[in-house]
Amino acid sequence: MEKLNYFSKVLGVDSGMLEKMEAAMIRKTGRLGVLERIVDENTRIVDSTLKLLDSGDRSAHHVESVLRHTILEHEKKVLDILASVPGKSEFEKAAVIAKKLVRVPYGFFLKKDRAREILEKRPPLELLKYLKAANIQEVLEKYDVTEIFATLRFIESTEWMHETFDIAYSNFTPDDFERREIKIEVLSDVWIDVAQKFVAKKHHNVSHLKEFGVIFINPIKEDIPGKFLRDFALLFHYCYEIKFYSKLFEFYKDSPDFAEHLKSLLRGDVKDIFHSEPGDWLIVQRYLAKENPNDTRLFLPRVNPESLHWLRGERDLSFFNINEKDKKMNLKIWNNMEWVGGLFKNGEESVVSFDLEDNAMSLVSFMDGKNETFTYHQREAMWTRIFSEYAGGEEAMEKMLIDNFDKGIIKF
Repeated sequence: MEKLNYFSKVLGVDSGMLEKMEAAMIRKTGRLGVLERIVDENTRIVDSTLKLLDSGDRSAHHVESVLRHTILEHEKKVLDILASVPGKSEFEKAAVIAKKLVRVPYGFFLKKDRAREILEKRPPLELLKYLKAANIQEVLEKYDVTEIFATLRFIESTEWMHETFDIAYSNFTPDDFERREIKIEVLSDVWIDVAQKFVAKKHHNVSHLKEFGVIFINPIKEDIPGKFLRDFALLFHYCYEIKFYSKLFEFYKDSPDFAEHLKSLLRGDVKDIFHSEPGDWLIVQRYLAKENPNDTRLFLPRVNPESLHWLRGERDLSFFNINEKDKKMNLKIWNNMEWVGGLFKNGEESVVSFDLEDNAMSLVSFMDGKNETFTYHQREAMWTRIFSEYAGGEEAMEKMLIDNFDKGIIKF
């Protein structure tokens, strides 16, 4: 019961629901003591990390401060190392490192010719105006078509984007796809004016086109501490996210509804399932807490593929060794921490996330004068970690996700 109470506080759910879930999962999988093992591992990681970081004070504010300071020091060291890496800017250098370390080189993506066809059939008028071009052919002679696609969201209206998506993507078939290398590209300086708007809205410099297998970095330098390491980690995350969706594109290639599946995946649809039986797990491919912290689905067992991408991305990032001699100054301390969260008091008891991305975002917010503390990556990752234990590990979990993605729920 003590372990269940711990989980209920960290996950923000009812302990009775967890008790029913655990009983059902034991019946369905035969796996005993899962929650107890995870709590014990979580406690061990929290204790060893705080000892490594020389944090004897266990107040929530102090632990948060120590983790943010660690992010700050790690970012400085990463930037120092990048100074000797070939490239015109920190962004290009970050792309070079990510390409070397990430372990997902290829995927199943939409052919570039199809992108050209979309632009020819529906010329993006605002983009033509921005580039002072007479027609789209003139633009495509100067720029790679995926770079143009990446910039459409900066320039064209939401209405144009939605209408183009609905029309163009409704007719695609598996024959329109090919196996191709995942690319990480830095957008040219010509897009700086409009890219500023994207960064102001999204608060990060990195985005991607899943269907084309391209990650792009906006050429906008922001000097708020924490932002660079946050976006550097996002590069690794997006590589695994793109690879995961590539597997889904291939999974549905024999379906008569391939185009509908494709559009649903790219929209990030989440099924409107607001009730589940004990032992059932929702598949949630977005961070619902950012949209509505009271969403009913946040109080049910769920598995979030975003957490799987972060697990893999942060693991690869940890191989970027920034200091072999000092364990405290090594990115390896963030490996297997995406799901770890501790309960600490500062008056009232609160959850502190030990996830790299949560802490980088919290540092950015602190430096920006907003002082928000983020925990939603850690919370989703802890649910995903519990699911992984019942599923039989990382690879088995991914297979169950892909096999059941269109259903929105996994029934053991």
